[in-house]
Amino acid sequence: MQEEFPSRYDHKESEEKIYKLWEDSGYFNPDNCVKDGIAKKNAEMFSMVLPPPNVTGVLHIGHAYEDAFQDVAVRFARMQGKRTLWVPGTDHAAIATQAKVEKELLKTEKKNRFDLGREEFLRRVNEFAGTSHDTIIRQIKRLGASLDWSREAYTLDEKRNLAVRTAFKKMHDLGLIYRGNRVVNWDPKGQTVISDDEATREERKAKLYTFRYSKDFPIAISTTRPETKVGDTAVAVHPTDARYKKFVGKEYKVDFVGVPLNIKIIADEAVEKDFGTGALGVTPAHSMVDWEMAQKHDLPLVQVIDEHARMTIDGPLKGIKTTEAREWIVAELRKNGLLEKEEEVIQNISLSERTGVIIEPLPKLQWFVAVNKKFKLEKSKLKGIKSGTEITLKELMKQVVESEEIKIMPERFEKIYFHWIENLRDWCISRQIWFGHRIPVWFKTGSKPAEKIFIGDEAPDKTGWEQDPDTFDTWFSSAMWTFSTLGWPNETDDIKNYHPTTLMAPGYEILFLWVARMILMSGCLLGEIPFHKVVLHGIVRDAKGQKFSKSLGNGIDPLVLADKYGADAIRMALIVGTATGNDVKFDESRVKGYRNFSTKLWNVMRFVLTNKPPRTDAENERGLTQTTNPEHKKYLAELASLKKEITAHIENFEYHLVAEKIYHYIWHTLADKIVEAEKQNLKDGNDTQKSESYALLEHLLSESLKMLHPFMPFVTEEIYQKIRPGKMLMVEKW
Repeated sequence: MQEEFPSRYDHKESEEKIYKLWEDSGYFNPDNCVKDGIAKKNAEMFSMVLPPPNVTGVLHIGHAYEDAFQDVAVRFARMQGKRTLWVPGTDHAAIATQAKVEKELLKTEKKNRFDLGREEFLRRVNEFAGTSHDTIIRQIKRLGASLDWSREAYTLDEKRNLAVRTAFKKMHDLGLIYRGNRVVNWDPKGQTVISDDEATREERKAKLYTFRYSKDFPIAISTTRPETKVGDTAVAVHPTDARYKKFVGKEYKVDFVGVPLNIKIIADEAVEKDFGTGALGVTPAHSMVDWEMAQKHDLPLVQVIDEHARMTIDGPLKGIKTTEAREWIVAELRKNGLLEKEEEVIQNISLSERTGVIIEPLPKLQWFVAVNKKFKLEKSKLKGIKSGTEITLKELMKQVVESEEIKIMPERFEKIYFHWIENLRDWCISRQIWFGHRIPVWFKTGSKPAEKIFIGDEAPDKTGWEQDPDTFDTWFSSAMWTFSTLGWPNETDDIKNYHPTTLMAPGYEILFLWVARMILMSGCLLGEIPFHKVVLHGIVRDAKGQKFSKSLGNGIDPLVLADKYGADAIRMALIVGTATGNDVKFDESRVKGYRNFSTKLWNVMRFVLTNKPPRTDAENERGLTQTTNPEHKKYLAELASLKKEITAHIENFEYHLVAEKIYHYIWHTLADKIVEAEKQNLKDGNDTQKSESYALLEHLLSESLKMLHPFMPFVTEEIYQKIRPGKMLMVEKW
């Protein structure tokens, strides 16, 4: 009697059961695959770390795409018999997580972190992060990601803290980490430094003012920020600009809106001759470009804006907001006949990504990583770089990509990477927040900062020392993700076996924030690359091409869709039609279409298994291998050709082509053509014909399930268990 199958595939009943089956098998862990002979001990290695999602809430549809994209690579490698490791983890996302808790604290209790104190506030943040972590892990599993949960990591756990402290000490000893005064991006609302890459750019209308400091000053300058001009110490012109050549080197004492200034005329190639008047008022304390110019020309720094974006200069400007100071200064310029021109322009404004306020460049005493300083690379496994080589971090980051030791795909992103490297400044790694890895530096109380300093877990003596209150930039800890998750700084088997990792596959927007920094840290600390290939995917947008956002109200919860249509349908809807590196236009109607595809696949299985002849499996298998039917031979040849095509596409990360070809083969060739052609044999044929037809369909379906499995793992596993009881598709041979 034939087994009765439900008329429709029930993803709700199946997906939870199947994921538990995978977890219980232990085969997400490559050690178990080797132990059970699924992968050979000397098999090729495939390893990858999950870009750790932030513990700030829940996953969104972009995470669903990223996880599905990576899971395709992992499942393909595992089925190829490789020792396959995919390491999971989450990121404490210091600024973002602290900001969320602070916002909620203010809303519900009308308190800030200082009201609670450091210890109680951190307890609250850790509690929030823990709850968020649990939600995120459930979501990742719900979407089918085949991660080795026995190796799960967290960027703020004890093992990662050891890695952070070790890295800081080693890089400090190499002279690559220093404490110094430099102009940094300051967030006046968040009250912390942020990196260049954590700033967002927004086009806004602005006024460009052209004026002179005084009536007898020989050069007019243009600016959109008159409030900073009370901190000017020079005017810069281009060396080849004939208009100003005779003034270069001269100094002028001026009274600018009641503020005495000493202005030196300098020549610098950074000046754009065609912008404004071709002359730039240099404000070294409030512009990174101007600060670099000041270092070159030995100009003084005069700070006129504080951490709260208020003026510090004595007189009528003292204590007022920068926006108010701008209005006051422009009014003074008009009154004194110094304002020559006023025009509306479009300006790129730098905003803090987390708080949304305008960033103030300010001079601050911070910890930095020196990217242009030569250091000795003690041990090197890097291509073309010998152990003991003197090199800078920028040179190292450049060379490993130029030599193609690391391949960035799609190729167009390599040019963007090199452009970023060329313009890279020293990396500020200290943050004025409480949540994060505390900087392991102690200062002797009452001494000058540079006099008594100790680097370590605890102060060298019981009294008289204070720890640096700052924490590390989140990216400092996550930059070590490929090797800290494998046990560094200890020399573990995981480091030996799985590093450098095979692949890194994040979104292109994180190329500089994370990918480049991982290359920097791995090269410096291990003398090797962190990964061999970087495949950058695009951003998921709505059907109109807009970014998902709360303000637009177009957000999509992937778990709601998974409950409605199944995780497999979401994965296919995200991958089909999207070339690697391109943005994804997401439409719910497509998810519904791939739910229907699951139903189609289920119906093929029902038809095949309900028409299984009473012969043994071995007899049916002989019916396939010994067939003389020319049509059957043609079908088998077509399948073999398709498998080769699909394998090549997957190896080239052309997942969209694979998904489309498998979809069309199963629906239009296997279901609509071959099944229909074999129906008559299964109904009215003799025993041999029935056996051959069944064996053919069962083989074509089984092989189709293997090809489709990395993309739609749940339904393919469910069906494969029914065709091959006792076998697990996840570890079947590709």
